[in-house]
Amino acid sequence: MNPEFEPMVPEPRMPDAPAPEVPASLSYPFWNYEDLALFFGMGLPCLVLSVALMEGVTWVVGVRPGKAVYFLFAQFIGYALWFASLVLLLRVRYDAPFWPSLGWVMPKHGLWRAVLQGPMLAFGVAWLAYALQTPNIEMPFKDLLGDRWSLILTGLFAVTVGPLCEELAFRGFFMPLLMRSFGVWPGILITALPFALLHGPQYSWSWQHILLLVLAGSAFGRVRHITGSTAAAVMTHATYNLTFFSAMVMQGNQ
Repeated sequence: MNPEFEPMVPEPRMPDAPAPEVPASLSYPFWNYEDLALFFGMGLPCLVLSVALMEGVTWVVGVRPGKAVYFLFAQFIGYALWFASLVLLLRVRYDAPFWPSLGWVMPKHGLWRAVLQGPMLAFGVAWLAYALQTPNIEMPFKDLLGDRWSLILTGLFAVTVGPLCEELAFRGFFMPLLMRSFGVWPGILITALPFALLHGPQYSWSWQHILLLVLAGSAFGRVRHITGSTAAAVMTHATYNLTFFSAMVMQGNQ
């Protein structure tokens, strides 16, 4: 066949959403495993630097905040530094914008489905946890909830900053690369594994909790794939966390 008339094979795209607005010369995802290693390799240095900055601030101010304020602000600074490194990586190596590159787009049908899927997923996970006889493990972060303001700050972080940063890192940056290499569903599942292991210490490495986290992470990945939107995955993750956090608070009040 004459190459001039050879049919063009389109690049695979996420369904129901526009392709990310990236430079026309780049195919999506345009980053590689070296970029992935650089980004995740910056995680620990950013965390250490955030703690050092918090220690410096408390020394200058002369007042040490409570556990919740200290921990949450240190984690916020760590996230900010970590994603600043990703902004720099995308701009310097590819001259690409941050938000569109990570699939931050509005889904075709809006965000309301993603919002509703979070509580539905939470109830499903809770039922499966009961069926698996999942042990009731005392969460380490409960030590941060000693007063009302600590409770409010922790809750806000759990339904805003936490889901935003985790979904941008795992479903926005990590998952598209794995899907390109291994296919859609293997990519979703493989992405969910390190996501679950990241939370493992909180649950004393209980296999039931790890399994439930893999399932939840896979559900967030499915939302990202079906809608083509990391924003939708963030909303599902946020309302999922909100459901469990609300249940924990109500249980504590009783």
